[in-house]
Amino acid sequence: MTLKRPEGDCYDIAFHASYPLPEPADVALEDYARVVTRSRSAETIRAAEDPSVVTGVHVCGLLAPIRQAVMSDIEDFARDMAVRGAGGGLGWS
Repeated sequence: MTLKRPEGDCYDIAFHASYPLPEPADVALEDYARVVTRSRSAETIRAAEDPSVVTGVHVCGLLAPIRQAVMSDIEDFARDMAVRGAGGGLGWS
């Protein structure tokens, strides 16, 4: 699975806002999204016009539809990392 080659069980979780996150923070966001959606894999979606910001997460291997509360939780996690300055992207505090 990749964002460029989505499969039938993939879904794009689009954020309501864009969040400036360094690339190492991708790992934490992808892991978090994968765990809370119970998906097989996850990949951050970066803005084409400004790759320093994340606009959502692409998940694949979903066994069930994603609830709105879970999508909001993933965006809250991204927002929190952006506010705290997730330089290393590690550690779900």
